[in-house]
Amino acid sequence: MKKRTLILLGLLTVALIPISCNKDFLETQPLDALSAEATWGDGATAQAFIYNIYSSLGYGGFEEEGLASLSDEAMFTHSGRGINVITEGSLSPSGTGNTNIIPQWNELYSAIRKANIAIEQLPISTFDDKTLKDKLLGESYFLRAYYYHQLMRYYGSAPLIEKPYGLDEDYTVARNTYAENVAFVLADLNQAITLLDGKEETPGRASKLSAMGLKSRVLLYAASDLRDGPTASTKSSVIGSYPNLELIAYTSGDRDSRWKAAKEAAKDVLEATSGYKLNLTGPVSAEEAVQNYISIAMGGGSAIGDATAHAELLFERTHSPLYTAESDWPLGGIHQGINNGPNGYHNWAGNTPIQQLVDDYQMMDGSDFDWDNPTHASAPYENRDPRLYATILYDGAGWKPRPEDVASIDPFDEIQTGTYEGFDAKGKSIIIPGVDMRDSPIENWNGSRTGYYVRKFIDPNPALPDNQSNAQVVPWPFIRYTEIVLNYIEASIATGDEGEALNWLNKIRYRAGMPAISASGSELLEAYINERRIELAYEEHRYHDARRWMIAEETLGRGIKVMKVSATLKSGATPLSPYRHDPSVYNYTYNVVENTDNETRTWDDKMYFMPISRDEINRNDLLIQNPGY
Repeated sequence: MKKRTLILLGLLTVALIPISCNKDFLETQPLDALSAEATWGDGATAQAFIYNIYSSLGYGGFEEEGLASLSDEAMFTHSGRGINVITEGSLSPSGTGNTNIIPQWNELYSAIRKANIAIEQLPISTFDDKTLKDKLLGESYFLRAYYYHQLMRYYGSAPLIEKPYGLDEDYTVARNTYAENVAFVLADLNQAITLLDGKEETPGRASKLSAMGLKSRVLLYAASDLRDGPTASTKSSVIGSYPNLELIAYTSGDRDSRWKAAKEAAKDVLEATSGYKLNLTGPVSAEEAVQNYISIAMGGGSAIGDATAHAELLFERTHSPLYTAESDWPLGGIHQGINNGPNGYHNWAGNTPIQQLVDDYQMMDGSDFDWDNPTHASAPYENRDPRLYATILYDGAGWKPRPEDVASIDPFDEIQTGTYEGFDAKGKSIIIPGVDMRDSPIENWNGSRTGYYVRKFIDPNPALPDNQSNAQVVPWPFIRYTEIVLNYIEASIATGDEGEALNWLNKIRYRAGMPAISASGSELLEAYINERRIELAYEEHRYHDARRWMIAEETLGRGIKVMKVSATLKSGATPLSPYRHDPSVYNYTYNVVENTDNETRTWDDKMYFMPISRDEINRNDLLIQNPGY
């Protein structure tokens, strides 16, 4: 008590000292903020403000929980994250489930507000570098367009806000129509294309090609079934009964003209630049094809692979091991290997491929894989589309050197997601779990539930053992050249230009070591749909593609199938110790079974759009909920 009294007296004494020597201390600037005049009066600080708009992109698709796990590409291993609320169709405005995977309404509008500030201030900024000013303004228009495009593809239309609101303004704004949203985004992208034309390109920042690529995507979506009111209503009674259809689709206008616009926008990109190895006249070897797709996945961000594959990236999220924010939970970006790699490497098996994805990779001769074919069923990972080997780790697949404490169990560096027969100390036959299974002696709680691990986007450099002592710097491909090629193919099919569609589709297949396709009509469309699925696996497209094509019920809603592998000794054979995959010693059995744990998937047409959260509806009562909620 005496100490407290002395402190109070000291404070009173200081307070009574006359302050007359310098009145300017009242005019000092806060140390943790800059005034608008300071921000927009200097090129460097203006640029820093634009960087803050980019920050809302997060880690790109390298978050711990991936969009792939809301589609028929993957299953998230760890329970309790609210993913099942979405995949089982129980989501609602009051319970939207996992909020890490889907960009949230309020987060996107926060980013849009920052872009609006920049768009308002840059034209009246006082720094002299006009080239920089135009570049920053172009980036701001691109970023506003990107965030609005995210609102559109997840939620439908959104209120179009073109200015930063101040205090005490009326924030209740009704949603604009879907057609108005598309027009707004296209206007922003056209502004960005003009302002960024001829400007220096920097990895991780928007360029003219970024804006052209996003324009292609927006127009493709706008022409798709889900966004054509009459078509969507025919395919879905839920959408057909929605009283405000104009908020989620075009209700008038010429759909053919939308397809033509999508085709032209994609062709503009194809003529402006080139991707990676798309000038081939025939299939490369299987070995070269695997290397091609490892290189594309690395995007020039690894010591492994061809660095020129970076040409694929039109807009990317760059990463650096010096990015200190990566230490925050959940880990993302530079820790893609930790998040998704095998538990036998002390990784966390986050977003593991499901059997339906694996089954959709064709055989090397271009035929479909078929479990009813005895040759296919007895060796399901042989002679497959080379993109399988660059994308997915399966039982027996080679991978990186094991950590020291696991090397004695597996000195051969092969993925073990099955069980194998061995003998105990008394010579009795026993079943031994592979080191990458959920029954593994190494962190079994982090084992795959599906029998697979993703390889794509995990740096295969053996010097990076995928643990928390190192980091990878592989870029995330927000937009890449081959996506635009696929957009062009789809629009070409829709406009009846099948020759052009086949020409470009086969360019992609040649790079993948696959034979040419010669299909037409509905068979060509089905071939294209599968090609897009395989080519863009784990790149955050399948979730949206299945919806815009309105095939979600038979794809995303079909449940999860997983692989169970068992290796039994051949007659007279001696078990290998340590174990390695060897068909001369073991008989391998591959059983596809329905997933029975973690989540059970279903489909309801209300899931074509995410619900706007109840908190946002309460803030703005002019918001109208999406269909089905």
